[in-house]
Amino acid sequence: MEAYTDFAGVYDIFMDETPYREWCAYVRSVFERYRVPKELVLDLGCGTGTMTELLAGAGYDMIGIDSSQEMLNLAITKRDRSGHEILYLCQDMREFELYGTVRAVISLCDSVNYILEPEELADVFSLVNNYLDPGGIFLFDFNTDYKYREIIGDSVIAENRETCSFIWENYFHEDECINEYDVTVFVEEEDRRYRKFTETHYQRGYTLAEMKELLAEAGMEFLEAADADTKGAVTEKSERIYVTARERGKEK
Repeated sequence: MEAYTDFAGVYDIFMDETPYREWCAYVRSVFERYRVPKELVLDLGCGTGTMTELLAGAGYDMIGIDSSQEMLNLAITKRDRSGHEILYLCQDMREFELYGTVRAVISLCDSVNYILEPEELADVFSLVNNYLDPGGIFLFDFNTDYKYREIIGDSVIAENRETCSFIWENYFHEDECINEYDVTVFVEEEDRRYRKFTETHYQRGYTLAEMKELLAEAGMEFLEAADADTKGAVTEKSERIYVTARERGKEK
């Protein structure tokens, strides 16, 4: 089953403790450090548009791209409520297209981990480089191989909410460094009966060294990396890492 179809409807419920505002503050600090003006920014793998909305509220002109129309439908509902002028496009990040360049690209909440082949991730980075203004900034995060191998691989996570519950079963495939997780969700319907559905997701764990290599292969300049939890130096036990890179190749 394709990921983020039925699950889209309960995604925000189960992600309500995600520190989006903290992430947004970090993005804005990086933008300020590298003097990114409040111009056009692409949110690649924008999901239901929570981060897109926060940056739009901070004054950036936003474009959001996601491969799930169900997730984008929720993002569009948020846009209708906020009144922000955000352009949403349903596209696969491995072959996304824009009409012109943007000042910065972000990709958060481990969206790039869904790209399972390093060669395809290099293609994504090449597209990002292509659609960035000269010297434009690319900021993304990713879950590390350490996190999948040592923290969540082969574990079961369950959560019960007022109107829905989920069981999240992880299976780590060591040889491919891919984490498979089967999500079973029970959602209360209007007649008080519960509907059950399942989705299977796959994410690949990467190392910072691999990310640097793929960025270089795509023609981008690596700038910095930080542990997403501490905002300090990356260690061998970092579970999520922020990476900042810069467009290289276009003349200003």
